[in-house]
Amino acid sequence: MSEIKAPWLDFYGDVPHTLEYPHTTMFEEIEALAEKYPDYIAYDFMGKKTTYKQAIEDIKACAKALKAIGIKEDERVTICMPNAPQAISMFYATNMIGAISNMIHPLSSEGEIKFYLEDSSSAAVITLDQFYGKFMEVAKMTKVNNLIITSIKDALSPIMKIGYALTEGKKIAPIPADTKAIMWKDFLKKGETIKGDCRVKRKREQAAAILYSGGTTGTTKGILLSNLNFNALGRQIVATNPAFMPGDKMLAIMPIFHGFGLGVSIHSMLVNGGRCILVPRFTPQTYAELLKKHKPNFIAGVPTLYEALLRVEGADKLDLSALKGVYSGGDSLSIELKKRFDTFLKSHGSKVEVREGYGTTECVTASCLTPYNMSREGSIGIPFPDTFYKIVAVGTENELPYGEEGEICLTGPTRMIEYVNHPDETAQTLRKHSDGQVWLHTGDMGMMDENGFIYFKQRIKRMIITSGYNVYPSQMENLLDAHEYVHMSCVIGVPDPYKMQKIKAFIMLKPSYQPSDKIKEELFNYCRKNVAKYAMPYDIEFRDQLPKTLVGKVAYRQLEEEELSKMSK
Repeated sequence: MSEIKAPWLDFYGDVPHTLEYPHTTMFEEIEALAEKYPDYIAYDFMGKKTTYKQAIEDIKACAKALKAIGIKEDERVTICMPNAPQAISMFYATNMIGAISNMIHPLSSEGEIKFYLEDSSSAAVITLDQFYGKFMEVAKMTKVNNLIITSIKDALSPIMKIGYALTEGKKIAPIPADTKAIMWKDFLKKGETIKGDCRVKRKREQAAAILYSGGTTGTTKGILLSNLNFNALGRQIVATNPAFMPGDKMLAIMPIFHGFGLGVSIHSMLVNGGRCILVPRFTPQTYAELLKKHKPNFIAGVPTLYEALLRVEGADKLDLSALKGVYSGGDSLSIELKKRFDTFLKSHGSKVEVREGYGTTECVTASCLTPYNMSREGSIGIPFPDTFYKIVAVGTENELPYGEEGEICLTGPTRMIEYVNHPDETAQTLRKHSDGQVWLHTGDMGMMDENGFIYFKQRIKRMIITSGYNVYPSQMENLLDAHEYVHMSCVIGVPDPYKMQKIKAFIMLKPSYQPSDKIKEELFNYCRKNVAKYAMPYDIEFRDQLPKTLVGKVAYRQLEEEELSKMSK
């Protein structure tokens, strides 16, 4: 790596430039932690606490059950679960026997589930009882022979089970007695026939999990990740957060099927002795209640989560003095929202600010983070130890000078193995450059300053080209979000026969303001004073809420599709 420029090394402070990475599997890393901290709490779930020692016993029992139903090394096991103990046990049990976890969203449609199961060639799937109906329909169309059904109540204490049965449980249709699915308790019972240790020895570079993303083309693909990818992330996360101590609590609300949730909030905590507060689902109101109840040391989320928390009734009474780290990722954090949330943190007793990160599912999740001891306005920080960034001219491998915008490329120990079943796109995304290193071309526009701080600009495919000029929606959104009337905005490009694309802004006003022609005109005047004529929005549309993706990002594609639909009528 000596040929690669790394000016950010001067800003690491007491964070080491390079780290040692284990030659073990994900399961073996947690097993080692359980031997070191057997009585520490690995995770809390709806009032029930599980120690590291018990967590390992649960994983081993689940691994034996997988062997009992015939799951072999390198086969894929689909986990379609919220953040719950069974999902944790299944993820690491799959890893223990050398199989590969295929992580998907529980709210996926039948068509999407069918695609995920077939694309991954899954041999088994686990999901919740409330999704039994759609999975049985999908099972008829696929070759999955093992459907394992569990329930939230399977992970609750006896008292909580009663409460759950009388409330949420009443809404779930009972599973038919003649079902071909395997119920969780029966599944674990099958494992009792397996004697001895059923682990399969794997190398750290071998595949461990599949996560899904649109990749650089926007088409959903499975991203194959290794044991090293996850374990390296675990080392990097703690190295860049010197305040972390074993036993510290992380509020794990980002979902386990997403790289941010699985990689940062769960795996990085469990391989370092942290305590995960598993949250299967939440609203902004319950999020505030969780912060009040658990007083976590670390929280991580997407910008819309922090935006929502600012509006929650009762949030003004929170005590956030226990926080050691607050992280934003998964989407661009506007400068204005960061300022507002930093003020919120300070006024509630916190000594930390939001640290913005950047990453892609192709490297599990974050690979760049604002240093804990300094930030630069608009920057997403500096690369993790052993991770290197460079900016190249779009469509080339030619590195650009500091300060020039181009495509963000990165390389390091968390870089993916491949896109599943997409060799051509893998070759387009992972490229060997003249320096001899394989670089991940992210499909994102950005810039690096002379000190190595990275500035994210926009997805290349989201860039708006209007009258021959490039307009970055995120810059427009930063501008709009800074207006006193605006709570949040989203800017899109709409096809135009003359300009190619014209610009439209969708705006959520702050609660104290109501949509009106007067406010719209004031916002137009504000834009005229602050943006070039070619970047002016042709229309501003007010919305009570902006649409969100399943993981909480603003769904700008949905707004684009709505506009296209209007034009076709």
